[in-house]
Amino acid sequence: MLTPNRESTSGEPGPKSNFAYQLCDFDYDLPKQLIAQYPLEQRSSSRLLVLTGNVLKDHLFADLPYLLQPGDLLVLNNSKVMPARMVGRKESGGAVEVLIERVISSGQDAHRLAWVQVASNKPLRISSRLWLEGAFWATVRNRRERFYQLFFETNVHELMQKHGRLPLPPYITRRVEREDLQRYQTVYARDVGSVAAPTAGLHFDAELLEKMLSKGIKTCFVTLHVGAGTFVPVSNRNINQHHMHSEAWQLPEATVEAIKATKAAGGRVVAVGTTSLRVLESAALACHAPTAAELQPGSGETDLFILPGFDFRIADVLLTNFHLPKSTLLMLVAAFAGLEKIQAAYQHAIKHKYRFFSYGDVTLISRNNHEI
Repeated sequence: MLTPNRESTSGEPGPKSNFAYQLCDFDYDLPKQLIAQYPLEQRSSSRLLVLTGNVLKDHLFADLPYLLQPGDLLVLNNSKVMPARMVGRKESGGAVEVLIERVISSGQDAHRLAWVQVASNKPLRISSRLWLEGAFWATVRNRRERFYQLFFETNVHELMQKHGRLPLPPYITRRVEREDLQRYQTVYARDVGSVAAPTAGLHFDAELLEKMLSKGIKTCFVTLHVGAGTFVPVSNRNINQHHMHSEAWQLPEATVEAIKATKAAGGRVVAVGTTSLRVLESAALACHAPTAAELQPGSGETDLFILPGFDFRIADVLLTNFHLPKSTLLMLVAAFAGLEKIQAAYQHAIKHKYRFFSYGDVTLISRNNHEI
């Protein structure tokens, strides 16, 4: 049964303020066989669990055009996954694995500097060099917490395209295969910059998107470049002390206009994935917009950590995959739907053998008990 693992609760838990939740409230036991290791043959054949209020309904993702309404608006994250993983050795001969998190695009060494995570048996020394993919050197320039800044001998994006490998999530325990190069990208991915796919969008294929449009359901785009920190679990029992890693976002003017028109006409804004939702809410906070009517286009960096009690301003419906225990993404989904409702949904999904995480199945969640 999916229930919070309350390690230190005395008596029956009562209502909580948004500061009273602990890490154990977002823990659950997942059978390993439910972690999807491969995508299904067809993107849109995934299962879809619909949560409206306290009601759960089982569907297929292909049902989505019939579950949403004409006039609804899908907000899609068009970020594209970089071939950001590289392996090599240190000057001493020790093995290293590098995951490129962010390419620096300004300054004297633009596109030759990058912030990376490095797996190594020992911390790297400043000014030491790495020989990567048997082809080129990278020099350690700086360190900031778990990230190193590397200087590359030429354009980092060009090196990734030539030598990089697709960075599948750590819970996919097999090697990258040819199929992943296409399936671990959304069909609408355009703006290169993520180290992980915005996975809710992986369920859409071109045929389904065309069917959505034919039903009067519109689409628009935002960009949030997903960082490797998305896989970092929260470790502090006091979750309010957790600090999110920063990610770059962009909200275009055309998307803002589409959102305002949708709301004005009585339609719903459907955030496709937690990444799209974080762009919308980060932008609303950045321009001090209490509602969608005051939303403004923009771009920036966000470390927004959404917990239960958060005041959502833009999104009405959330389409999202199932998330890791103790993760910031699970906390976000619990904030959107309510923790007890998410606990019930995850218990249902485990009982009925839904597939979990990146290549797994998906949920459709309505806020404020709006009917789906």
